[in-house]
Amino acid sequence: MKTSARSVVLGGVAVLSWSTVATAFKVALSHMTVFEMLFVACASAFVIFAVWMTLTRSWGELKKLTVSLWGRFALLGLVAPVAYYLVLFSAYDYLPAQIAQPINYLWPIVLAVLLAVFGNKPIPRAKYVGMAVSLVGVALISLGGSAIEGSVSLTGILLAFGSAFLWSLYWIINDSLKDKVSEGASLFLTFLFGMIYLSVGTIFYPLPSLSAEALVSGAYIGAFEMGVPFICFGLAIRHTDNPALINQMCYLSPFLSLFFISIILGETIVPSTYAGLCLIVGGLVYNQYFAGKKSSRVTAEN
Repeated sequence: MKTSARSVVLGGVAVLSWSTVATAFKVALSHMTVFEMLFVACASAFVIFAVWMTLTRSWGELKKLTVSLWGRFALLGLVAPVAYYLVLFSAYDYLPAQIAQPINYLWPIVLAVLLAVFGNKPIPRAKYVGMAVSLVGVALISLGGSAIEGSVSLTGILLAFGSAFLWSLYWIINDSLKDKVSEGASLFLTFLFGMIYLSVGTIFYPLPSLSAEALVSGAYIGAFEMGVPFICFGLAIRHTDNPALINQMCYLSPFLSLFFISIILGETIVPSTYAGLCLIVGGLVYNQYFAGKKSSRVTAEN
């Protein structure tokens, strides 16, 4: 298989995996609490990353870590998986999947704002158009939620926005660790600390005997939200000669997700969800592929 073709297949596996997890979240939450779900999912992902470390013979990298790097990975593990997924899963506990999933997809906008405020990276004026379009999409989805269940939980919406903030914070911290260790080792260390924190959490929230359905659904989330897709997507980006194509494939995920939400969960996807999601993704695509070129052209003209 040619390198580019293999990358597309790996990227497709990642996108398809992420497309199913919004449905899996709701299924798992019908069998266990948010904390129980997070513990099982993180444990499953941790095993996958440990196996990946063995297959790639990456264990030696841990010996080269400085005390400072250990501390930064400890912080990263607290932000995600712990804080991020606790907030994200709680949002799904309050909201229909077709509302929680698109709002969480706003994280690139939140990331741009955080970098502008704290990273001295001003947002190009052209990108405000895309940001506004995406936010209108969120408003449309939120207001249209009344057609699903009569009212939409404000707490759930705030949690969904909070998850976008935490995911953006994760990428800011993660970027500071770029090139320090391999991607596989970085994921392993992040989930190592995540499991330490969650294990301490069981002192205050003891885990009960979980049903087979709970364990399977939690393990599925660990494998296909946290584990397999991150490995596959990383490999796809590393070996492709067209990284833009691999990144563009990710925009298929939220639309495929609506299909699984409708078929498996039985949620009736209302028109406002489709329209709002198109606006959200449209705004993100505009900012990533068009606003940047427009800003460069304006700068050159000046």
